[in-house]
Amino acid sequence: MSDLHADALRVLRSWRAPDPVEEELRRRYVTHLESRADGMWRSSYPDHVTAGTLVIDAAGEHVLLNLHRKAQRWFHFGGHCEEGDATLAAVALREAEEESGLTSLAFRPEPVQLDLHTVPFCGDRGDVNHLDVRYVAAVPAGAAAVVSDESLAVRWWPVDDLPDLEPEMHTLVQRAREVLA
Repeated sequence: MSDLHADALRVLRSWRAPDPVEEELRRRYVTHLESRADGMWRSSYPDHVTAGTLVIDAAGEHVLLNLHRKAQRWFHFGGHCEEGDATLAAVALREAEEESGLTSLAFRPEPVQLDLHTVPFCGDRGDVNHLDVRYVAAVPAGAAAVVSDESLAVRWWPVDDLPDLEPEMHTLVQRAREVLA
């Protein structure tokens, strides 16, 4: 078992889900990792763990979202585990830094949300389930972000005027605001 795999199991076993739906997801993630030595990696099919970060301004009034190139929808920053990632939190932080260009994130190392989503035609195997673990990071208002190759755009959005988002994203924004309060 890799250090990353062991860390993810430790984090997910101890995390307290805020509701029954996420408790069921937490149990599914733990069972997945207990049964799959490669459960953190893309090689694990049809499920594998991913991690991401919602970037929010320190006042909790704006969130930084990216218009995902493949999905063509606005999301938090996130993605797959890579060699060299030591912890699940490190995956989430690395993805946020790579995809936003921001390097001075005040990263919160405890997950705030679990979300399982299916990615159609991910690679050559068909649909893949991302067992996503989501974190929060704060930055000063208006921090200058850049667009990565994975995004069509990166933009600050007022929390009371968000674009069309998945329902889980609204929950993530609310939880990020609660973490900052």
